[in-house]
Amino acid sequence: MAAQSATDPFAEKRMALVVGIAGYENAPDLANTTNDGKLISDTLNELNFRVSEHFDIGLAEFRDLLEQFAFEAETADVALVYYAGHGIEVGGRNYLVPADAKASSRQQVADTSVSLDDILAAVDKARQLRIVILDSCRNDPFADLGGSRETLTVDNRSARQGLAPASPERGTLVAYAAEAGAVALDGAGDNSPFAMALAQTLKTRDLEIGLAFRKVRDTVLKTTGNAQEPHTYGSLSGKPYFLAGTSQEVNVLEASARKNAWGRLEIDQEEQLQVAAREGDSRALKGLAYMRLNPDEDRYDPARAAALLEQAADAGDPEAMFELARMYERGIGVEQDVDRALELFRKSAAEGFADAINDLGFLHYQGGLGIVRDPKKAIELFGQAADQRHPEAMFNYAALIDDGVVEGKKPDDAAEYLYRALRSGNEEVLGQLSENPKMFKAETRRSLQRKLSERSFYTGSIDGQFGPQTQRGLRKAYGLSD
Repeated sequence: MAAQSATDPFAEKRMALVVGIAGYENAPDLANTTNDGKLISDTLNELNFRVSEHFDIGLAEFRDLLEQFAFEAETADVALVYYAGHGIEVGGRNYLVPADAKASSRQQVADTSVSLDDILAAVDKARQLRIVILDSCRNDPFADLGGSRETLTVDNRSARQGLAPASPERGTLVAYAAEAGAVALDGAGDNSPFAMALAQTLKTRDLEIGLAFRKVRDTVLKTTGNAQEPHTYGSLSGKPYFLAGTSQEVNVLEASARKNAWGRLEIDQEEQLQVAAREGDSRALKGLAYMRLNPDEDRYDPARAAALLEQAADAGDPEAMFELARMYERGIGVEQDVDRALELFRKSAAEGFADAINDLGFLHYQGGLGIVRDPKKAIELFGQAADQRHPEAMFNYAALIDDGVVEGKKPDDAAEYLYRALRSGNEEVLGQLSENPKMFKAETRRSLQRKLSERSFYTGSIDGQFGPQTQRGLRKAYGLSD
């Protein structure tokens, strides 16, 4: 399977943190949360995740686990956190309640709990896919403590209002067992309806991940007689992803090749995308468009692809804007229109889409699409893309800092961007630093060695010489073992 390989050091790497809290010191115990956690842990192990599972943990241990997971997840292709236990919403923020949380007031519960923001930060730097699953929103044991009454928890018994809606960064999916503000059911057996549907669906072969969570929703609705409706927040990229089956192989392809993999979806999944597209789902519109942009597929229809991307772009999707801009730039499926292309590039960049920001940087650096060459503006754009962890932008921005053309930046800043680019999993960055390190000045190389040393990847001399020890340090920072 593509998720692990003993021979390919660049094979896909999956990591998961599973936390279940059933026994509470200052709140009612929960029935199925530990069982649900074990079920999901077993499921993820079958799917070649490296799973770290923990039950009935306190706040200190929870925070330590998140800190360690966040560091290790930087070199994972997929990072997933599953939580089952009490939760609470205070002041518009969601908190996951550890076993030893204090409960003299709702604010104290929040102060001694882990926020959803902390969970999102722990998965944030994974390279391809970031998923947070909250099997919560059941009863509210803290309703009588005062403060906000909008809460959530994880077992079934008479909940009123649940977690507040999540707003994750682009490329991250947050799944709730029940829609924000709604109740989740505990079920009659050892596991909740949501956990059972999740475990079954995630193992379905060749099922695209976005459609998988739609299937979980449909299954739970059916199982509970429409009493519970799971909901997802956030937006995945337009590249398809598969957890199980032969289609896993596309997960490790280059991004452009993975977009073409939409064409591998069976007819029934294409029909599901069409249903989602009619509901206004931008990712479904993009998937249908990418199906029609692969010349090797019978469904090749660039004009139809452009129309689908127009719909997604009009709905505000920055990735669709970027892809449509490239079609106008080259005259694919539409009449060539560089003015329209530039307009779309700029709209996408204004929405924070790193690919668009980086491409605009090159246009300003070299000139093109009617843009007069402007190195100062180019450097500003490269910096913006680099700060969004765009791998090529980080590397190029580091090179510009090393050249001394970025005002206010020093060799230590260049080294920091090189380190981040390494951690992002870009093979070309690893190759350049391994084979051509002297493209950077000695001071930048020494600073990078110090950063590798600070993170325990390197124990040699800080001399700027990228010998065997430094090479091993670079590979470790990238995420490769000896």
